[in-house]
Amino acid sequence: MPAPTSPRLAALDGLSQIIGEGRMLSDIVTDASWHDLSPAERATAQRLVTETLRFLGRADHLLTPHLNRQPPLRVMNLLRMATVELMSGGAAHGVVNEAVNLAARNRKTAPMKGLVNAVLRKITAMDAVAWEAAPETILPKWLRPKLAKAWSKPVVAQIERAHAVVPPVDLSVKSDAAGWAETLGGTVLPTGSVRLAARGQLSALPGFETGDWWVQDAAAALPVQLLGDVKGKRVLDICAAPGGKTMQLAAKDADVTALDISEARMERLTENLTRTKLTAKTVVADALTYEDGPFDAILLDAPCSATGTIRRHPDLPYVKTQTGIDDLVKLQRAMLTHALTKIAPQGRLVYCTCSLLREEGEDQIKWLLSQNPDIEVEKPAAAGLDPAWISPEGGVRLRPDYWPELGGMDGFYMAVLHRKGEASPA
Repeated sequence: MPAPTSPRLAALDGLSQIIGEGRMLSDIVTDASWHDLSPAERATAQRLVTETLRFLGRADHLLTPHLNRQPPLRVMNLLRMATVELMSGGAAHGVVNEAVNLAARNRKTAPMKGLVNAVLRKITAMDAVAWEAAPETILPKWLRPKLAKAWSKPVVAQIERAHAVVPPVDLSVKSDAAGWAETLGGTVLPTGSVRLAARGQLSALPGFETGDWWVQDAAAALPVQLLGDVKGKRVLDICAAPGGKTMQLAAKDADVTALDISEARMERLTENLTRTKLTAKTVVADALTYEDGPFDAILLDAPCSATGTIRRHPDLPYVKTQTGIDDLVKLQRAMLTHALTKIAPQGRLVYCTCSLLREEGEDQIKWLLSQNPDIEVEKPAAAGLDPAWISPEGGVRLRPDYWPELGGMDGFYMAVLHRKGEASPA
């Protein structure tokens, strides 16, 4: 009879699947072995996975001098996970013993339990200074040169440092951001989101059950703000699930149609609307063939590489590759072109992606303008918008290294578009 799953075993299995097989953590947590864990144990396992991936560079730097050669991936991941635990304040005796036990449970790794024990005991002798001085996890080889060309190597290093910081939790609130910040012990960011000072069980916080707020990174909340006053306007939210932007629009009293091709994701959006007691028309359909319209405003959060969310999803560098980017760029262009046909006179379209790649952001708008001489970029305006974020073609470029003193933000790109001579008032 197999031994029961533990949080550390589930995390070790998950790490090996992410790094070795390119599986997403969001897929791994649905595996049967994870269902045997309690909610608290699942949260622990997920934390172990994400923190190990986040600090992989530091862990490898500390481990390498104690290894004659790199052991098999599963053993290396076990050493990495234990090192991150130890350097994060884990009890040395318990962490080392559990790592040795995990090695012993697998017949392929059992012969290396002595190595695991010896190496980790050396790690326990190290202090926080060595850990803090170790290099950060670097971006993958296919992505790093692209970003260095776009901004410079020093900027890439700043982004990697930002990825090494556990991101805070941001909330969008229906109203009274200052009041909810005080109630929840958070702060109001310049753009209006509420950033929590501490992490914990969100569903236990005031306002969750009553639907007064929802989790949404401050960068992801900005595209809706660029639309200004949408009260009473007919707005189409394309690729809407899981619904953060739909809820923003509904809270601003817009007449919202939420469109997404995934029925499963739309079910989650509907659940979020129900919790927050907000209303929107939901449609499961392909945005490229959707023919309703016209709309006063359209928000297109296009499918993309999601490279701007690595700070929250450190498994992405092991899953995403350059393969497929060209297809995403083609899809984005097709969606942009079709969405333009659905804008009413005086209407506006906000194009956005949670990507750090210029080909999914700035370059897309340059291409669109070259193909559509009647379209222009509207000067972006929103509370807290730093002029330094505005890119040459008129869009807004956000990066993880922005707001370092406040805890950073996701990487995002967004641009407001309208037909020449038809700009509507914000």
